[in-house]
Amino acid sequence: MTLVLQTLLDGLVLGGVFSLAAAGFSLIFGVMNVVNLTHGIFVLIGAYLAWSAQHFLGVDPLLAIPGVMAVLFAAGYAYQRTIIQSAVDRSSLLASLLVTFGVALVLRNLLVLAFGPDFKSITPSYAFTNLKLGALTLDIVRISALAASLGLIALLAFVLYRTDWGRVIRATAQQDFAAGLCGVNVRHVYGLTFGVASAFAGAAGAVIGIVLPFAPPDEGHWTMKAFAVVVLGGVGSPAGALLGGLLLGLINTFTAQFIGPAFPNAMMFLVLVLMLLVRPHGLLGSAFGGSR
Repeated sequence: MTLVLQTLLDGLVLGGVFSLAAAGFSLIFGVMNVVNLTHGIFVLIGAYLAWSAQHFLGVDPLLAIPGVMAVLFAAGYAYQRTIIQSAVDRSSLLASLLVTFGVALVLRNLLVLAFGPDFKSITPSYAFTNLKLGALTLDIVRISALAASLGLIALLAFVLYRTDWGRVIRATAQQDFAAGLCGVNVRHVYGLTFGVASAFAGAAGAVIGIVLPFAPPDEGHWTMKAFAVVVLGGVGSPAGALLGGLLLGLINTFTAQFIGPAFPNAMMFLVLVLMLLVRPHGLLGSAFGGSR
């Protein structure tokens, strides 16, 4: 019983990280209908920025999150208004898929040049502190990562559903033509959406860095995890990202513990296939699909 509870706890922690890592991917796909293959590289850039803040400035990675988000917001906004928007205008959304794939390859190689190909990890001062809750072991780093993930997802939900920014983003996602007729600058809103999504991807990278080692080739791994979370939970909503991420985390930990460490990806894809057959829009459906 203790092993099951410990595995459940580890799965929830990992699922919280997956949820945060997928929230931005889900938002861009839900609002702009763009599959952003540079999402994983933005996650890694956030991890490397947090690592640099600790390594060179001695700043705790969790305290570095606001600065990381600000940098990635500006980069994401500029990226969408120039490269992504140009690809969509000149051709189609398929062109944006190819463009984001190419940009991901370029940025991955730039990360290798800047930081090297080896794995890095962020080790805060509380890295080896544990708490005991009966027979369960609570790792302070993982609990901090889970708390940060849940707090940031709640912040994203607040932005989307309780602020003027969020109302404009949701209105544009539902009917971009009607929003434009009402005076909304649709291109600016798309830029804001991409900036917000990139900021949360960077925050996810900072959280991931204290839990797992990371290297430039991992960008494809995190893009794939984000896609899996969207398929499981649904498109466009923080609640869908949270539910899908928690499910994916539990699938990973229980499969690794009770079947074998070589099988989590196989089990993940099996569950994805079943979900696509039974409920192709995810457990919570598309947050904006009803109006399109």
